[in-house]
Amino acid sequence: MARGRPVQSEIRQNIADILYFLGKAYGYEVYKHYLALFPRCAQKSIYYHLNKGAALDEFEIEEIKNEQGTYSWGDSAKKVYYKIGKKAKPRLNKNLKNYFSKKK
Repeated sequence: MARGRPVQSEIRQNIADILYFLGKAYGYEVYKHYLALFPRCAQKSIYYHLNKGAALDEFEIEEIKNEQGTYSWGDSAKKVYYKIGKKAKPRLNKNLKNYFSKKK
C-alpha cells in the first residue's frame, strides 16, 4: 500500500460533477452551486481543489478574464474559468441533473 495521503478527494469529485453539468465556470460560481448541493465547506477549499484538480489534469483552465466593476477590493476582478479535464471521472448523479435542468 502506498504511503501518504490519497490523491482522490470527495470535494474535488463533487466539483467535477458540477463542472460536467455547467460546462465551464469560475470559482465563486462553483462555490454557490456547491453550497446548494453538498454539505457546507469553505470557499478556500473550493479554490484549493480547483487548483489541485488543474495540476492533476482533472480540470482545465479555459480562460482568465479581468472584469471591471466596483468591488470592495478595487475596480477589477480576475476570474479563472475552469472546465472538466481529461482525467476527471464525473458521476452522473440524478439530483445534480435535476438541479441543473431546473436552473436552465
